[in-house]
Amino acid sequence: MTMWVFGYGSLLWNPGFDVAAQEIARLPDYHRSFCMRSIHHRGTEDDPGLVLALDQASGASCAGLALKVAAGQEAQTLAYLRERELVSSAYLEKVLEVDLTDGSRVRAVTYVIDPDHRQYCGGLPLEEQAQIIARAVGGRGPNAEYLFNTARHLAEIGLSDPDLDWLSARVAGLLA
Repeated sequence: MTMWVFGYGSLLWNPGFDVAAQEIARLPDYHRSFCMRSIHHRGTEDDPGLVLALDQASGASCAGLALKVAAGQEAQTLAYLRERELVSSAYLEKVLEVDLTDGSRVRAVTYVIDPDHRQYCGGLPLEEQAQIIARAVGGRGPNAEYLFNTARHLAEIGLSDPDLDWLSARVAGLLA
């Protein structure tokens, strides 16, 4: 059985596992949002950054990549993803259906935000997000680097996210 992973943030540009194939995909009823305070990777407990998460919203959709896991690497990949994504339990691991551009549908391991977790911060105004992202730094580097890498990779694969585009321009201006 083929294992797929839905990437919408750093998994787009840094999957960390062997990807056998990738397809543009759309996940219904969720949207990409800087709605998770990052206290490990892109911020600290004392000065949290923000990372992307999938926030559930009826009628919304998120465009990203369905990443096909190399055959025989399923268990290793799932263990890796759990170590990476579930470090603070702010994400919930779900297997959700995503629609591929060819019209087919696959089930993909997907990490969505737990809206009851203390790191959840949905609904922050874009300007507040920009101010946080411009200053925060965590164990994996500057929060701005995470934003820029994600926005750049979305553009490279032909996907648009107006909020990320606005944030990228605003954070670049704040850092200039």
